Amino acid sequence: MLTRTSRLLVVLSLFLAAIAALAIVRARQVQSSRGIIVRARQEQSSRGILTRPAPPADHRITYGSNEFQFGELRLPKGAGPHPVAIVIHGGCWMSQYGLSYIGHLSAALTDAGLATWSVEYRRIGNEGGGWPGTFEDVSRATDHLRTIAKTYPLDLNQVIAVGHSAGGHLALWLAARKNLPKDSPVYSSDPLPLRGVAPLAGITDLRRAGTACDANVPQLMGGSAQDKTAIYNQASPIELLPLGIRSVIIQGDSDSIIPLDMAQDYTRAAKTKGDDAKLIVIEKAGHFEVVDPKSFAWETVKNEVLALLKVSGQTKSK
Repeated sequence: MLTRTSRLLVVLSLFLAAIAALAIVRARQVQSSRGIIVRARQEQSSRGILTRPAPPADHRITYGSNEFQFGELRLPKGAGPHPVAIVIHGGCWMSQYGLSYIGHLSAALTDAGLATWSVEYRRIGNEGGGWPGTFEDVSRATDHLRTIAKTYPLDLNQVIAVGHSAGGHLALWLAARKNLPKDSPVYSSDPLPLRGVAPLAGITDLRRAGTACDANVPQLMGGSAQDKTAIYNQASPIELLPLGIRSVIIQGDSDSIIPLDMAQDYTRAAKTKGDDAKLIVIEKAGHFEVVDPKSFAWETVKNEVLALLKVSGQTKSK
């Protein structure tokens, strides 16, 4: 039998072990809280690109008569011809969000050696925005590069599309439009070929719920997926696979606007259809880090985008 002293020692040992365990739990909670705070500060910092002025474009070029049918062209230093990245901004396809913020990404890609053609387009709230006008605009702006290349040194054999959020949806759609039925209102008989596509936190499936843009999808499409089956099939990237070109899907694992599993499911579907598709998940990155050249995520994003064209990525000053 234990003596009184032994029993006291056992109780004391258990008490001290409990205190130690509580201290470990508390330390982990503090560490986790600090991690959440750091990630929140990082995301808040990157969200600043929405209001931070971007470096100016070299040229503002219209591709139609509507006030929103224009794009910003940036050219790297050198004689060219230069590979081209078509850049499409996000904002849930809503009129209050324009291309200004994506100018940071465009300028950074231009510094890395790509000509960038950042496209504005009619959105929900603009006359003619939504289906099919929004899709007609990004399609027309892309094909307008054939006209632009008559004036500026662009290599139209080396064109990729890069889009953020809802712009990621439109970038994937551009890559897939050759798969549209001929009776589609947005069918093109001779779309400008793309070498690759990079959706950054992109919306890949218009029928999929769980994004911050869910309520805007029926506005974009003029009705629900149940009521507009045919046009959802023509507008949703996952329905238009395979692309037949390389795709790199880039997503932060801390994105609270577009869920990671949407990117994962699209990548699996693309591979199943035979596409050369790759998913890059950036730890601790939120929705805006992937388009912010000042963020910790940018080097990964830049290198993956350039890899679609096998560009070296050495900064070229203007």
